[in-house]
Amino acid sequence: MITLIDDALLAELCAEAAASPRRRKNRNFHATDGHPAHRLLNAMQPDSYIPPHRHLDPNKDETFVVLRGALGVAMFDDAGEVLRMVKVGPAALCVPGNPLRGQATAIGVDIAHGAWHTAVALEPDTVFLEAKAGPYVPFAADEKAPWAPAENTPGAAPYLGALKARMIDSFQQAGHNRE
Repeated sequence: MITLIDDALLAELCAEAAASPRRRKNRNFHATDGHPAHRLLNAMQPDSYIPPHRHLDPNKDETFVVLRGALGVAMFDDAGEVLRMVKVGPAALCVPGNPLRGQATAIGVDIAHGAWHTAVALEPDTVFLEAKAGPYVPFAADEKAPWAPAENTPGAAPYLGALKARMIDSFQQAGHNRE
């Protein structure tokens, strides 16, 4: 059996994300949370907040490939200072000379275990393919950023807004990814 990753599937997933209280939705291709390889589509709306986190398990490197929209990926140091912000988008946004403002220069990122990071949808209906090792294990206390608000807390929306504004300003000033 195969599952086609086509416009119809992406549109369906984006509609589910838009209707979700978390404003994002996964479509897993792995059968169970215990599966050793997790492969999933992750659809996000711009107001969805993924708190900065890290995966300490050395088998939990994580790969994102953006299929639709634009994703901002931020990397942080242990104190919560931004080390790097990258705008990631589909191949059409990564072509040198593309006239689109703030073009992406990468279609994906690979994030090493232990690195503090978050992802922000910069456009409505952003979808990325995510791959990482299973099984699913909820974040341990030392994998949650102590300097960032938790999801669904009063500080989450202002934190997301400030981070996104910083990203957009940086991308517009640079005209491409900022390192």
